[in-house]
Amino acid sequence: MPPATPPPIFAPTLSAHGVEMPAIGYGTMLFPEPERAAGLVAHAIACGYRHIDTARKYGSEQWVGEGIRASGIARDALFVTTKVTEEDARADDFARSVDTSLKTLGLDHVDLLLIHWPQPNVPLAETLGALAKAKRDGLARHIGVSNFTVPLLDEAVAVCPEPLVANQIEYHAYIRQDKLIAACRRHGLIVACHVPLARGQVLADPVIMEIAAAHGRTAAQVALRWLVQQPQVAVVPRALEFHEIEENIALFDFELSDAEMARIGALRDRNIRVVDPEVRRPVWDEG
Repeated sequence: MPPATPPPIFAPTLSAHGVEMPAIGYGTMLFPEPERAAGLVAHAIACGYRHIDTARKYGSEQWVGEGIRASGIARDALFVTTKVTEEDARADDFARSVDTSLKTLGLDHVDLLLIHWPQPNVPLAETLGALAKAKRDGLARHIGVSNFTVPLLDEAVAVCPEPLVANQIEYHAYIRQDKLIAACRRHGLIVACHVPLARGQVLADPVIMEIAAAHGRTAAQVALRWLVQQPQVAVVPRALEFHEIEENIALFDFELSDAEMARIGALRDRNIRVVDPEVRRPVWDEG
């Protein structure tokens, strides 16, 4: 049984092309055994998370739907993101994937629908057309992309019939993404960070640990605060323990100094990429 839930913390929202996205979401990639999964989602919602991030590829949509229903929170109070895998980049396959996601979630729409990975063997205009159609059909309130590089993002913005609102990318204190973040800002997109803790690698960093001790915070809280303190940056950390769920959202009652932001920012020169699947990775931007 979960411990007593602390008072909920509600994150500020980020705005882009009509969207209001909470600055932190609960990530559900590589989720645990099914008997725990829905309870973790429900606990996150009880703690104040209003953004839940899932994907067809994650296999967690069913547990997200169950957790939402168990939470008792009204649907319109939540911001749900899912993604269509690159195997379904063709228009007909894309539409079927969206339909399957909604049925699995038990929802009639998601708040944000993303192309999960670029697919070089299908014209981008075809996939973007299917993405835009899902929005026009009311199946997604907003649309965006994930793991798109600068050239791909420029092309996507140019050819998509509907405005894109976000690019979900790997970004954390151990990777430099200056060019891609600049491109997102040029197009008015939110940067949503998956693996914002580099799958735990940043948590033992001496610089982050020192700053965390100075603030009486955990290393995870400082690493996440460094991200959300940047303009138009949201995070979707995964957490598999109740106390981690509670800690990760407690980011908005302290602030890092300019000097602390710079010290953590210098760690990006390590340029460690932890999500780099050989079968579907694009040609990554340098820096």
